[in-house]
Amino acid sequence: MSDIKLISDETPIEVRKYNSKIEQLEVGKSGKVGILDIELKGNDQNKTVITKQFSQVPLQIQRAVYPENSLPGMAYLYIISPSGGILQGDRYKTDIILKNNSTCHITTQGATRIYSMNSNSASQMVNITLDENCYLEYIPDQIIPYQNSRYYQKVNLNIHDNATLIYSEVLTPGRVAMNESFEYDICYLRTYCKNQNNKFRCLENMKIEPKKYNMKIKGILGKYNIVGTVYVLTKKNQIEKLEEKIYEKIQKSELVSIGTSILPNESGIIVKILGNNTEDVFDKIYDVLKITRKEILEAEFTKIRKN
Repeated sequence: MSDIKLISDETPIEVRKYNSKIEQLEVGKSGKVGILDIELKGNDQNKTVITKQFSQVPLQIQRAVYPENSLPGMAYLYIISPSGGILQGDRYKTDIILKNNSTCHITTQGATRIYSMNSNSASQMVNITLDENCYLEYIPDQIIPYQNSRYYQKVNLNIHDNATLIYSEVLTPGRVAMNESFEYDICYLRTYCKNQNNKFRCLENMKIEPKKYNMKIKGILGKYNIVGTVYVLTKKNQIEKLEEKIYEKIQKSELVSIGTSILPNESGIIVKILGNNTEDVFDKIYDVLKITRKEILEAEFTKIRKN
């Protein structure tokens, strides 16, 4: 129950107001609390391996694979869920720790689908910790909030000043193929980052309540439907040069609108991408990843295949 309490206590009041009793399977029951806890370390052969792993359905992770010829020791992990999506009353918590010069790419089996709700809400907390000289690409698939859904996600980033993290999130308007667009109640995404000494690095809150506001007006999304965000956190002495390379590479596009900015105190880079097609947005995310990996690891990136 402590894990449930931890997640619930973090939920903003805008989301908690929906947390009424569920007539079906209640919060905290078996299958409603997903837990994933993984730790990775680099070994003597420069190969990153899982040294600690615990999972509780509906969160699971596949065994590490090593598909990159340019980085044969880099572990690729896929987070999976047999439930196919997040339901009302679900509480998920993921902890990812990298130690001892480990390098890793983590993604998901598919989109995070937030199913329709008639009571309560759903929440997910992700805690990522990178020790010195570790490198992580955490690129989950897009979030798809269904009609009348309520979702809160908090990502806590504990990143050493001499480590590198590339983290992205993509929020879609909903099940567009089912003629659902911005029909969810609330989607609240919060990202907080600090360094190894608990020194603040950055914070972003994105709260979208489409039933209260017209998402298509200027100043919000305008002509676009999809919001993509990429955080690049790395050594201070590489930030300015890296931001220039990213800006030069990805700024010109007729399909998406893009903005880049250096975070306060040169703690990292943030990239915002607005588009109308998920693939177009992810193409730009992968461009950021390619540039960063080349600059930090001096290695190429091959676009991920998911079959």
